[in-house]
Amino acid sequence: MTKHLISLAAMLALATPAVAQEEAETFPGPGEIVAGASAEEWIAIRPEDLIVMTLAPDAMGEKRKVVIQLMPAPFSEDWTANIRTFARSGWFDDISVNRVQDNYVVQWGDANYDNPESDGEPKSLPEGLVPTDEAHYTVPAEAIGLPRLLADSSRDRALKTDQPIVTADATAGMILANGLTDPYAQLSLPYKGWPLASDYGQGENEATARVWPVHCYGMVGVGRNLTPDAGTGAELYTVIGHAPRHLDRNIALVGRIVEGIEHLSSLPRGKGQLGFYEDESRRTSILTVRVAADLPEGEQPRFEYLDTEGETFARYADARANRRDPFFNIPAGGVDICNITIPVRRVGK
Repeated sequence: MTKHLISLAAMLALATPAVAQEEAETFPGPGEIVAGASAEEWIAIRPEDLIVMTLAPDAMGEKRKVVIQLMPAPFSEDWTANIRTFARSGWFDDISVNRVQDNYVVQWGDANYDNPESDGEPKSLPEGLVPTDEAHYTVPAEAIGLPRLLADSSRDRALKTDQPIVTADATAGMILANGLTDPYAQLSLPYKGWPLASDYGQGENEATARVWPVHCYGMVGVGRNLTPDAGTGAELYTVIGHAPRHLDRNIALVGRIVEGIEHLSSLPRGKGQLGFYEDESRRTSILTVRVAADLPEGEQPRFEYLDTEGETFARYADARANRRDPFFNIPAGGVDICNITIPVRRVGK
């Protein structure tokens, strides 16, 4: 296998911008490409993997709901199990948004837990929680078959020749191209609808290589104290600014917001330490948190994501890396993993 450093920008983009085109030729933008995807290229998200969080109405009396998709196995399984336990026990009901730090995160949970601006008694945790361990912030590369995928001869040729490829392998298709390196990881890739990174390819460390989800906008993580505390899932946050990739592998990522992030990203910024609210009246109340599968069938939100192993996603990733639609003058020739946002859409009733 080639020892080139591989990056998300390198892996997911077509690394070389297109040559000059005839004036009459036009190219679709990323949104147009996604809109043209066939129905077969969209994959349903299980209601069991969706968490519906209802916030108190806003100042105009408008309802506010946030829908979170939990990560699938093999990632963060202990934390996602706990989050379902918190939701099903009602423990999350009547908690609040306690911290909003500009260009960073929004955090919610029990206002009296590990909050420098509160001095009340924390809520008792529900029964049935499973232990969490910082060792599980990442998983072995073999857990997603990464060594086998990268050893494939056609993939290896793509890395060596700067030619991207798309595989029809249903296990984990990837777009590979040699090029720029990801400053935070040896390689990065979309895998079954999620942005991941890995240290695979670092010579003697390949046998123990790991894979992990990354802190893109809208990703949801678990608040914790100092190590070895890894958090239970009682305190959650979402990214509302530039992707803080320095947090990767240092904290558990458990999902992403698929709808309603505007209800969190637009909240007033906290003025206390780390963006905590000094005035408790500024906190936003969270009325209920439910697993979507537990709601009446007619109230269950339905979402699906674009298959990251399909042809449309390959064209979409290329378009994000090399914008050729009329507004753009110079294709970038590269893209960060977090700028290839995974398309997710709500399915109508």
